[in-house]
Amino acid sequence: MISHQRTHLEEKSHLCSDCGEGFSTNAQLLTHRRSHAGDRPYKCPDCEKSFPSRSALITHQRTHTGEKPYECPDCQRGFTRRSDLNKHRRVHTGERPFRCASCGKSFSQTQSLSVGKTFFIKGGKSPGIN
Repeated sequence: MISHQRTHLEEKSHLCSDCGEGFSTNAQLLTHRRSHAGDRPYKCPDCEKSFPSRSALITHQRTHTGEKPYECPDCQRGFTRRSDLNKHRRVHTGERPFRCASCGKSFSQTQSLSVGKTFFIKGGKSPGIN
């Protein structure tokens, strides 16, 4: 429970000595450190891809099995990751939590905000983001 609460409090006391990024738990830090070392000890038995964490392997294996354990209660669409379901739910709720500090426009996904910032900086326009 305490480690879960740290994710909300953004207490990042476990710092990576290579890049300075902070993590809530030592386990998260150890998984991250594998990215610097190129260590990917969890191998997929179906396609030989490898992953830095067991959870990443399990999520990947769903591409082979077709399993989609996270279902939208509004439209019954299935997702392999809970985070993808959470993003999708904004289609139904209309939630747009990512706001541009420059123009005030809101977006449902952080990637859309990033695309909008890129075009704003370059002075261009992007179809669908105006």
